[in-house]
Amino acid sequence: MSFRREKLTRPIYRWAKTVMPPISETEREAIGAGTVWWDGELFTGNPDWDKLLAMPPARLTPEEQAFMDGPVNRLCAMVDDWKIANVDHDLPAAVWDFLRREKFFGMIIPKKYGGLGFSNAAHSEVVRKVSSCSVVAGVTVMVPNSLGPGELMLHFGTEEQCDYWLPRLADGREIPCFGLTSPDAGSDAAAMTDTGIVEYGEHEGERVLGIRLNFHKRYITLGPIATVMGLAFKMYDPENHLGRGENLGITVALLPTSTPGVRHGDRHIPQMTYFQNGPLTGEDVFIPMDWILGGEKQIGQGWTMLMTALAAGRSISLPSQSSASAAMCARVTGAYARVRTQFNVPISLFEGIQQPLADITANAYLVDAARRLTVAALDEGHRPSVISAIMKAHATYRMRESIERAMDIHGGKAIIDGPKNYMGQAYRAVPIGITVEGANILTRSLMIFGQGAIRAHPYMLKEMEALSETNREKGLADFDKHFWAHVGHAVTNTVRAFVRGWTGGMAAPAPKNAAFTSHWRQLSRYASAFALLADLSLLTLGGALKRKEMLSARLGDILSELYLLGAVLKRFEVEGRPEADRPLIEYIMEKGYCRLALAFTGVLDNLPSRFAAGFVRFVAFPLGVPYQEPSDELMGEVASIITRASSQRDRLTPDLYLGEGRDDHPVRDLEHAFELVNAAAPIEKKMREAKVRDPQAARDAGVITAAEFDQLAEVKVAVAKVVAVDAFPGADISPIASQHDRRDRQAQGTEEASREAAE
Repeated sequence: MSFRREKLTRPIYRWAKTVMPPISETEREAIGAGTVWWDGELFTGNPDWDKLLAMPPARLTPEEQAFMDGPVNRLCAMVDDWKIANVDHDLPAAVWDFLRREKFFGMIIPKKYGGLGFSNAAHSEVVRKVSSCSVVAGVTVMVPNSLGPGELMLHFGTEEQCDYWLPRLADGREIPCFGLTSPDAGSDAAAMTDTGIVEYGEHEGERVLGIRLNFHKRYITLGPIATVMGLAFKMYDPENHLGRGENLGITVALLPTSTPGVRHGDRHIPQMTYFQNGPLTGEDVFIPMDWILGGEKQIGQGWTMLMTALAAGRSISLPSQSSASAAMCARVTGAYARVRTQFNVPISLFEGIQQPLADITANAYLVDAARRLTVAALDEGHRPSVISAIMKAHATYRMRESIERAMDIHGGKAIIDGPKNYMGQAYRAVPIGITVEGANILTRSLMIFGQGAIRAHPYMLKEMEALSETNREKGLADFDKHFWAHVGHAVTNTVRAFVRGWTGGMAAPAPKNAAFTSHWRQLSRYASAFALLADLSLLTLGGALKRKEMLSARLGDILSELYLLGAVLKRFEVEGRPEADRPLIEYIMEKGYCRLALAFTGVLDNLPSRFAAGFVRFVAFPLGVPYQEPSDELMGEVASIITRASSQRDRLTPDLYLGEGRDDHPVRDLEHAFELVNAAAPIEKKMREAKVRDPQAARDAGVITAAEFDQLAEVKVAVAKVVAVDAFPGADISPIASQHDRRDRQAQGTEEASREAAE
């Protein structure tokens, strides 16, 4: 062992210290936040799929289901998204009162503090359904239960802070917000210039040791109406009052927005959606030390706090909202494509329409499968930071894809704004989901693989910690232990990838007694290829991989796709393997393999070490990386799922708000027309067989009965109501338009007078 360490490991150790940069304190805190879960299995190259299938699905308790059936449904019926965005520019006062009274802001707060004490699954389901009726209502419910004072206090607050603040947050007496982003610090939160200086000052008439804050925060959701804010700032102690040196690090404090020196700025308008959002500033704001979240022991721990809370919140909020949007797109677009006709044919039968319909259907299934799996993991006690990054980025990407395809199919119906347009607000909100809680560009290119390779890899973090060890001999000993274990792992995985690659996945393992054995085997094959490629990328690039963001993004895409496709296959098992879903699963898996192929090929084509790229090709993909798009026939079959009334369609789009309790809701009108069109299909079939297009002629010829004629007339009225779009008087839209109207009327009057004079 001594010979190995001295003759083999020591030179490697010296070389590795030159190519691997030391872990900064900020990086160490970010990497250490959250937990490793299924991402760790994927990085081994040999995930235990049986373990994934054995994980129990998330279930709502009777109390949680009653909340969904009662307060959540009533809230949805109270909200008019068009009126919020175009008239009130806020939720109505009655809705705010209802949210407080029913404790929507206290879903995650334990019952002992007056909250609802709901599970992560219930939290997700509530956000999902509310988001299906209104972007503004969804965001308003989402934020207090996500990254904010409540979430942070549950994990880090002192007993006194919890006893005082949590009951007030639970019943809505206090509206919280969290101040992180500033003009100089967006995705790079560590670059914030907001400061807190330790000094003596006056608080409630007494001279006490505290913190003098100066800050400028922006993009703060609920900021304009918040009564209490969590504030992230850099804390300094230039006079060393605390005996810890000058630079104390990022710290979080909790302060009422009524504190002298704190000022609510004017409102931001996020993409014309009008949820409450705006800047908050503070000038010479003095607070006592016990306003630090968690007390003095948590000084400098702000980054860890934020990353830990984000690991859970980012797994719920935006994935739930994305799931709602993807499912809603499937529901309404399938219905619209069925009721809308062109050239006397439902547009759902056009192949050009079937392709985007199939993608919308697939996204609805996949995003919700991954959401359900992730919240189940949260309820098991996991806080998977890498998986949360995957969910945030890829759920919002699929949401954007679904909404864009839905807009294409709806055409002018979705372009013209007004109360009849059920797509406009969702479309406007897309960039918000892509950007907030970690911009997707950064998340995809740096965080998913960059953080995963260190945090979830079986040996990488241990090796980096050994390289960062200040005691060189201890560092060498630790490195020797972990490096050679890594070598053994890499050799084993290379053999594994070779066997699976050269047999086309047939020799890869699949879970016992599961359906779709071939797809499980392919995922196992891709997992071993990913682990091999990840190891060689890290070995040949070292610390330079940080700067190869496009390579890191593609490696992250592979990791993400493996997680998402595994979630799809698990959902199929959880739901009892419904036979009708088999074409949909086939379509999703085939599209997933195409994404994997593009990502693998992108890395292999651009990896600087051509030897490493060639080695992976030879070992894992001897015949090339497989790429085959789904057939047109399969695409059409999947598209039809959402264009016909069935239990399968309902199972694919569950728990959405479809206008219940409202007489004037456009989605309710669409659902009604969809039901009538499907019910009238046999009548239309009789007319086609008789080669008669006009219903009246068909009735007169005895092809259809008088009752059937009336039924078709009802269908025509219902479809016309759905296809109709809004139009507004010019004067209601613009004062300039009213001037044009006056000039037109004057010109028309002059012209008429001239004609009369001539006559």
